[in-house]
Amino acid sequence: MTGMTSRPLPDEGEEPAEEPRWLSADEKEAWTGLISLVLLLPGRLEAPLQRAAGLTLFEYLTLSHISESPGRRLRMSELAHLTSGSLSRLSNVVKRFEQRGWVERHPDPDDGRITIAALTEEGFARVVAAAPTHLRSVRALVLDPLGPADRRALARISAKLRTRPSDLGAAN
Repeated sequence: MTGMTSRPLPDEGEEPAEEPRWLSADEKEAWTGLISLVLLLPGRLEAPLQRAAGLTLFEYLTLSHISESPGRRLRMSELAHLTSGSLSRLSNVVKRFEQRGWVERHPDPDDGRITIAALTEEGFARVVAAAPTHLRSVRALVLDPLGPADRRALARISAKLRTRPSDLGAAN
C-alpha cells in the first residue's frame, strides 16, 4: 500500500495484527519524496556515465571510493558498504576490473582474512576521466537545485538514515 492510509482487513481465520502507525500527510509526503529519489535518481546519474565512460554508477562509485582512499587501497568489506553493494556483487565487479587492469586484489598484510582492493594507475586514469561527467550530473540533479541550508539539511538527514555494519566502525 503505497499511500498507507487505508486499513486492510485481516484474512479469514487470521489473528488481527498489532495496529500499524499509519502515515500522516506530511509523513507520507516525506516518504514518497524519499522513495522517488531512491528509485529514480540512480538511473539519472548512471545514464551519462554509461554514455561517456561505459561505466555503471556502481562501477564508477567502486573506482571512485578506492581512488579517494589512502594509498588508493580499500578493504573489500568497507568498499561494499561505501558502494551499498553486497560483497558478492562487488567481487564480480572487481574481478572484471582486475581483468581490465584497473584494480588488483591481495590479502591484507596485517590480517590475511581481509582482502584489499588497490587501484592501478590505469584504473585511476579511468575514474579521473569519468569524474567530470559524474560531477556534472551530481551538480545538475542534486546540488545546484539546493541552497546551502538545504544541502546541510540533506547531509544531516542522510547521516541519520545511513546504516553501517558494526564491524566497520562509526559512521563518517
